[in-house]
Amino acid sequence: MTEETPEAFQHVSRKSGLQIWTINNMKMVPVPDQAFGNFFEGDCYIVLYRSQASSNSMDIHYWIGNSSSQDEQGAAAILVTQLDEFLGGSPVQHREVQAAESSKFRSYFRNGLIYKKGGVESGFRHVESNVYNILRLLHIKGRKHVTATEVEVSWSSFNSGDVFLLDMGKVIVQWNGPQSNRSEKLKAVLLAQDIRDRERGGRAQIGVVEGGDEEDSPELMKIMRAVLGQRSGKLKEAEPDDTPDYHQQTANIKLYNVSDESGKLVVQEVAMQPLTQDLLHSTDCYIVDQGGSSVLVWKGKEASVEERRSALGRAVGFIKAKNYASSTNVEVMAEGGESAMFKHLFISWTEKGQTKGLGNVYTTGKIAKVEQVKFDVMELHARPELAAQQRMVDDASGQVQIWRIEDLELRELHPSSFGQFYGGDCYLVLYTYKRANKLQYILYMWQGRHATQDEITSCAYQAVAMDNKYSGVPVQVRVVMGKEPRHFLAIFKGKLIIFEGGTGRAGVTNPSPGARLFQVRGTHEMNTRATEVPARSSSLNTNDVFLLKTDHTIYLWYGKGCSGDEREMAKAVADVLSRQDKQVVMEGQEPAEFWVALGGKAPYACDKRLQKEETPHSPRLFECSNQTGRFRMTEVEDLTQEDLDQDDVMLLDTWEEIFLWIGRSANEYETKEACNSALEYLRTHPAGRDPDTPIISVKQGYEPLTFTGWFNAWDPHKWSGGSSYEELKQKLGDAASLSQITVNLNNTELSKGSAGGSNGGGGYSAPGGPAQFSSPPSYKLHLGTGGGSCGPSSPATPVGQGCLSPTLSSPALGPSITLTPSTTPTPRTGEYLGPSTTLAPSTTPAPRTGEYLGPSTTLAPSTTPAPRTGEYLGPSTTLAPSTTPAPRTGEYLGPELLLNKSPKELPKGVDPNRREDYLSDVDLENLLGCSRSGFQRLPKWRQNDLKKKAGLF
Repeated sequence: MTEETPEAFQHVSRKSGLQIWTINNMKMVPVPDQAFGNFFEGDCYIVLYRSQASSNSMDIHYWIGNSSSQDEQGAAAILVTQLDEFLGGSPVQHREVQAAESSKFRSYFRNGLIYKKGGVESGFRHVESNVYNILRLLHIKGRKHVTATEVEVSWSSFNSGDVFLLDMGKVIVQWNGPQSNRSEKLKAVLLAQDIRDRERGGRAQIGVVEGGDEEDSPELMKIMRAVLGQRSGKLKEAEPDDTPDYHQQTANIKLYNVSDESGKLVVQEVAMQPLTQDLLHSTDCYIVDQGGSSVLVWKGKEASVEERRSALGRAVGFIKAKNYASSTNVEVMAEGGESAMFKHLFISWTEKGQTKGLGNVYTTGKIAKVEQVKFDVMELHARPELAAQQRMVDDASGQVQIWRIEDLELRELHPSSFGQFYGGDCYLVLYTYKRANKLQYILYMWQGRHATQDEITSCAYQAVAMDNKYSGVPVQVRVVMGKEPRHFLAIFKGKLIIFEGGTGRAGVTNPSPGARLFQVRGTHEMNTRATEVPARSSSLNTNDVFLLKTDHTIYLWYGKGCSGDEREMAKAVADVLSRQDKQVVMEGQEPAEFWVALGGKAPYACDKRLQKEETPHSPRLFECSNQTGRFRMTEVEDLTQEDLDQDDVMLLDTWEEIFLWIGRSANEYETKEACNSALEYLRTHPAGRDPDTPIISVKQGYEPLTFTGWFNAWDPHKWSGGSSYEELKQKLGDAASLSQITVNLNNTELSKGSAGGSNGGGGYSAPGGPAQFSSPPSYKLHLGTGGGSCGPSSPATPVGQGCLSPTLSSPALGPSITLTPSTTPTPRTGEYLGPSTTLAPSTTPAPRTGEYLGPSTTLAPSTTPAPRTGEYLGPSTTLAPSTTPAPRTGEYLGPELLLNKSPKELPKGVDPNRREDYLSDVDLENLLGCSRSGFQRLPKWRQNDLKKKAGLF
């Protein structure tokens, strides 16, 4: 930082990612990375998140523990305001209360939040790795956003519907309530693994007990009973999850003006939903009240310094004045830095310098003018984000089949009638295309505005039947007349004509309406359609081209604001509409017959407006649930592919379209009600969304580019390669059979209850705080390779079963330990082998994950396998190039051995083109300014550029 940096913010880094501080003696104390996700209930924290996508996008959260003092809360609020000013006033500020955190806050901690008893003032300290004198019980809640709360170490804390982790330092037992679901079990396993790897150096063992089948895990139950005692009585009933209710989130949204002109704080109601952007003035601050579920504060750029500084405090005061819950979420944002959720509360939102175009429209549809990109199919496949933004899966050159609903059955149409849709009919349009040499399908269900309810129902039924015919592969798109999505328009190559009423059925004579007027919108064959509008003068618009069809001629009326491209497309549509003579009419030069056909001249829209692309809204992802009997939605922040759970139905709102993603194991009722859920979402949206917005149903594993493009680094093989709960559980069993560690059941020094006590000092200690017992609990180490009086263990032996070997009093092997290859097992994950350790190359297996080889270690290239994940190779280590494979994840070399070195100066075996692979994650991030995963997502030229600047090229 610079010399001007205040002392309080010396630890604030400019790098992207997460930074966390706890408040200690009214100062910000950094929390180490390995403690991220652990929060003491007696403390307050400040969390800064800087987006990797944009360094200017920042969020500051201050977290309030349930047992924190008023002084700490006040200090946190003051420091947040000062930090906001230090960072230029652009961050969005959030107030978070324990157990009621926002979805954005929880998204930072993918494996869950852990609430721990105590705090800094009571002597508790945060996480140190490789500390095992721990005894605690964690109560796991949540399906999408997981929280783990320390509860009393007793059977009385358990219930039948949730998952619990009994954490004993070197052993973590996961107990699954009989009524817990697979998603909750999976999240708990991931959290247990995270505790093991991040806080225990990978050395803890994890066992799983299914609460409904405890007899299947006798050894693990023996451990639990040794710690918890014998269970008496029935388990408590399941506790319902506190899931946000979307109805509450959108009810009674009000806008208030906050002013101090009179010297007193004045809060005055300005408007109720739906809100418009012009209600916000740069000279003022405003509060948006979401019915008590959250309070959002908007600070105008020209508001007084005092008003801006006191915005957060006023929001808290507003909550108290309204008697809202103290856990109500608060967001504070500056003009120009509004969050996606804030923008979604307004009917429309435009950035400075943009105009809202297209004038008045007399159909229910509207086409936004967008930058046109030449459609190169290969480019769309290579750049799915382009496909998503353009709403195009390909260049619309695939095969098309169309059926009309007649007498509630399907009647296939001849290609000669393709593109002509009547408002009295319903149609099914099946589009077939290839992607990676595999057939893909999109099934459009087009609903005419004047079709009967029976026809609409039959259309949906026939769509399900056709979906089944193609084994559930088609993407289903509900299309309401006048709201056709871009790809649908492109299929018909500029010749799509929508008739207001009537039918296209053979033998049915439509009543003659006399003159018919069509509004033509589009600049090329990929985005053009002609829509019938009332044949009267007031339907005209100076920005568009209209076709007036009479008994003898077709008039092409060119408004003064239309473009040459629009005129050319109108000519092509006129040729399809009729073979009659065409007459061009320029606006202002209409013949008398033209006005007579329209029933006389009358005023019409003649406001010439710039036609620019509408401001794109950021996509928002929601988890949908009907489990409680009411439609509930939970927002998922910073959407990633990992957020798509196969047990869920997810709603992705891209504003112009609504996607419903249906997981393979989604609840059958939720699947059936998915479309109704989307309609309910649109109906209750605070911005007054159009209920006819296209709704696209997507099944897991068959996602089109228009869906996947909204996600960064989409992995098409994830669904086939990801581990299920059952697979993860099986892997835990395998790991446990390799090294059987059990709690010494005879140890009487284990303390029940949450670990706590005083440790003194200001450092960080193990989860749960310093242990209450005076010495670490004893552990029994089963040597799986023989030795002593015991034979080898069975691979099926569960955790806790097997011989009782000598007790180890220390969790680490000291530097003077010598492992004899004939009787000593392979070192375990996380063990430190000191510089004097000897590994006999001929008989000793390769070191395991997490072992560190000192600088004097020698690896014999002829017989020793490559080092495994987590090993640190000191500067004197030699990698034999002839036999050693490429470096594996976790092998680290010091930066001084790699930076600005010629290939000859590099350690043997190091690939000069892949130097970054030999850096630890911390060194790589410090040198390149981004995480390893972020670096790997960058294009090759950008990677090389960063490497050159860092001296790694």
